[in-house]
Amino acid sequence: MKIAIANDVAMAAEALRRVVASTAEHQVLWIARSGLEAVRLCQEQRPDLILMDLNMPGLDGVEATRQIMRLCPCAILVVTGRPQDNVDQVFRALGAGALDVTATPVLQGLAGGTAELLAKIRTMDKLIRHSGGSQALSPRNGNGHPAGPPAAVNALVAIGASTGGPVAVARILGAWTPPPGCAVVVVQHIDENFADHFARWLGDQVAMPVRAIAEGDELLAGGVLIAKSNDHLVLDQKHRLRYDAAPKDYAYRPSVDVFFHCVAKHWHGDAVGVLLTGMGRDGAEGLLALRRVGHTTIAQDQDSSAVYGMPRAAAELDAAQLILPLDRIGPALRGSLGATAAANK
Repeated sequence: MKIAIANDVAMAAEALRRVVASTAEHQVLWIARSGLEAVRLCQEQRPDLILMDLNMPGLDGVEATRQIMRLCPCAILVVTGRPQDNVDQVFRALGAGALDVTATPVLQGLAGGTAELLAKIRTMDKLIRHSGGSQALSPRNGNGHPAGPPAAVNALVAIGASTGGPVAVARILGAWTPPPGCAVVVVQHIDENFADHFARWLGDQVAMPVRAIAEGDELLAGGVLIAKSNDHLVLDQKHRLRYDAAPKDYAYRPSVDVFFHCVAKHWHGDAVGVLLTGMGRDGAEGLLALRRVGHTTIAQDQDSSAVYGMPRAAAELDAAQLILPLDRIGPALRGSLGATAAANK
């Protein structure tokens, strides 16, 4: 891959350059010292992947990501010092179109950081090739537990998302409250080391309990559960949530398709499947499986998607009964689950 680096700290940029140069299959295309320079260079020489810092003078990494995804979209990996200390910026960058996040390796002790960063780059390479290259990155047009015993769950909203997903999920759940007896499960493509941060961040955005899923958890009525492993989230026949490494060669982890197929197979109550912005095709076949067994299915529309890959694939398969802008998905959920709520009063 042709890899670009956007980082204003000379030592950090050099560390990243050395990591890329240590491989035979990748090369450094250019190094930008500011977000504005990154936007300009990307338009002149579009790379396959940008290693984007968050904190840069003038135009920061979040806004640089937003402009690049609008003007000359390509894959972006946020690489920044101690991402756990910049949670809000990280999720704004992911919402703007970045694919993932990892920590910047340092020149001292570079070997440890090299392995983690190269693993991320390999994953990005696989995702890009699996999705049909950078052209697949279509730009947009235009915490806690409930008190008392757990309530019975009779309805399930399953949400799948990738690039741009954290902000999209927050907007839907910030404007919609599940009816009594309804559980929400979110499968977001995000590294397991950052999933707990995502759950805490989302919990600050919405007025309902949010927590990451532990092996064997039950569905949570009135709350939001977040997949937190690089293995795939599954729902078993007893409605317990578990993790499974298979299929091991699947590029998208955790897989939306795997979870949607489990819901189609094992969940017999009311359910809605929602497929949001993201690169690639993950979730489309699972959404079709949900539709075939009679569940309501919704895909985000192109104009409101950060990357119109996964929802596009669902539309092409006729997997989505409804294709809606982000702001109309909450009202659609309210309408789809209203009958269930009324029947259980």
